[in-house]
Amino acid sequence: MAVVSLTQMQQGKSGKIIEIQGGRDLTTRLEALGLRPGVQIEKIGSQFIRGPVMVRIGRTQVAIGFKMAGKVLVEERDE
Repeated sequence: MAVVSLTQMQQGKSGKIIEIQGGRDLTTRLEALGLRPGVQIEKIGSQFIRGPVMVRIGRTQVAIGFKMAGKVLVEERDE
């Protein structure tokens, strides 16, 4: 299984968040959206040229900024 940032992850792939590389403010903001280590997510889309990244957490869809998504490390699930 490969470890990639959420920005590098291909659309339609899923995996488990293993780390958030950021300070307390970033971690708190992402946790409020449901993104924390151990959570299973699926990347459902991203906008062209560094736009927001859309992910699914269970039945919830969340959009986060490109820079934030680059700090979320995901262990991709082999499919």
